Amino acid sequence: MAAKKLNGTVIVTYRCNAHCSMCSRYKVPSRPEDEISIETIKKLPKMYFTNITGGEPFIRSDLKDIVRELYKKSERIVISTNGFFTERIIDLCKEFPKVGIRISIEGLEKTNNEIRGLEDGFNRGYTTLKQLRKMGMKDVGFGMTVQDENACDLVPLYRISNELDMEFATASLHNSFYFVETKNIIHDRPMVAKNFENLINELLRSGSPKKWFRAYFNHGLINYIYSQKRLLPCNMSFDTFFIDPYGDVMPCNGTKDKEVMGNLNAQTWDELWNSSEAEVVRKKVRGCSRNCWMIGSVSPAMHKYIWKPAWWVVWHKFKALFVKQPYSMFENKICRDYRDGVVDKRELDACSTCDKQVE
Repeated sequence: MAAKKLNGTVIVTYRCNAHCSMCSRYKVPSRPEDEISIETIKKLPKMYFTNITGGEPFIRSDLKDIVRELYKKSERIVISTNGFFTERIIDLCKEFPKVGIRISIEGLEKTNNEIRGLEDGFNRGYTTLKQLRKMGMKDVGFGMTVQDENACDLVPLYRISNELDMEFATASLHNSFYFVETKNIIHDRPMVAKNFENLINELLRSGSPKKWFRAYFNHGLINYIYSQKRLLPCNMSFDTFFIDPYGDVMPCNGTKDKEVMGNLNAQTWDELWNSSEAEVVRKKVRGCSRNCWMIGSVSPAMHKYIWKPAWWVVWHKFKALFVKQPYSMFENKICRDYRDGVVDKRELDACSTCDKQVE
């Protein structure tokens, strides 16, 4: 029987030229000599999707060699970047025109530059996207981490991506070892949720089934920022993995402390994936109560449990036949409870910062 293909994320470096307000990883960079080598990448398994991320991946001078090797193993590759190194990105995409590029843009110009700590960061990223489009690149788009400071830019930024016919990915603030942060929290939940609600309705009114399912993902982000249980089970470490610059294989990048299944520098993939250490981590994943809602864990879950998001989409598209706004954040009981004073901010903040993890 053929081996099961996995969903993998390769963190090629922890070095980064941005100083994002919600991520302190740049304060703890990896050293170039310690970063994952081509020889270790050759040991990775077959994957149906691979995300290359960092840090800032384009800091690595051998990124083209990494992509070349990963294409031998993966059907699709998407690189997450801040888009600052335009020339390097264009050069790589000339050799790999089918690669996906997601540029992190955290709002309109002023907001983005303040959050990411990159002078002229918005213009650099936006210029890179337009040049990629001019080259004929199809799999390009924005990625945005939504927070109090940029929530009002959510729909305007989506509309820019829509006009350019680009992908638009969203996330919410998270705390984890990966971000080297424990203090990220959304303070004005109703305001942020209202902006997500507006985005969800725009996605539902579009003619794209892909965007309808993205509406469901963003519905899950509202659920997450109100500190509720995940809408779908998490299967990280079972069908999905992360590998960091040091060769450590992990279930995901959302845990409070780094959870290691094994090290690919020192092991074969089969030894690592079937090890007792990996089983210990899988047991922790099954008991994890962090309720993360990031695309890396949610996308595989949406495919596996497709009937749940599909029913949500069918119901809301049906509603769209009769009303202009088919979705309301108050479909979520927690939003109603918070509005009505049944749950207060102190209780939600406590849930957001407790970072519970079953040992």
